Amino acid sequence: MRILTILFLFAFFSTPAQNQGVKIALLKYNGGGDWYANPTSLPNLIEFSNTNLKTNIFPEPSTVELSSPEIFNFPFIHATGHGNIILSDNEATNLRIYLEGGGFLHVDDNYGLDEYFRREMKKVFPDKDFVELPPTFPIFHQKYTFNEGLPKVHEHDNKQPQAFGLFIEERLVCLYTYESDLGDGWEDADVHSDPEEVRLRALKMGANIIQYVFNQ
Repeated sequence: MRILTILFLFAFFSTPAQNQGVKIALLKYNGGGDWYANPTSLPNLIEFSNTNLKTNIFPEPSTVELSSPEIFNFPFIHATGHGNIILSDNEATNLRIYLEGGGFLHVDDNYGLDEYFRREMKKVFPDKDFVELPPTFPIFHQKYTFNEGLPKVHEHDNKQPQAFGLFIEERLVCLYTYESDLGDGWEDADVHSDPEEVRLRALKMGANIIQYVFNQ
């Protein structure tokens, strides 16, 4: 059983009376991109998951940098933004060790992150490529069913939304959601004025990601 899995299964499934819940984190990265975009998204996703999945996630997400050993305190790290991202050699090594040890990274392109994120992940896994996840992949069939795959939240370049994954052996360690903008859908309703059904689809897909990660 993987190290991080051992450390976090108890915290994830235990009751609030036993502890304050497992913590998940937002990734703070270098390069000039707005890593801090969508400040209400993760808290809303946590609340939705705790209510509908009966998870025990600490209500407030932490912020973590890849250069810090604190990344190993979090079984799930989320990243987003619109611009450049740069990983140092040390950060790339830390991220590889984190993912190999059982951690999970979800990156949601908030528009404009794509080329930089793909470039930097080659520092982490030079010999691995992202593969597109089909609608039949289990992440789309957790508590909520998405028979057509990743839902569309915002238009961006009017492309179809796509979900890509990096695998170590058969384990999905990094999910990259593109041309969907789930994080915008997770934000408070008055931020983007998305229809409620669009926000709900985004939150349900986010909850599926959470459930899939902790059930791997």
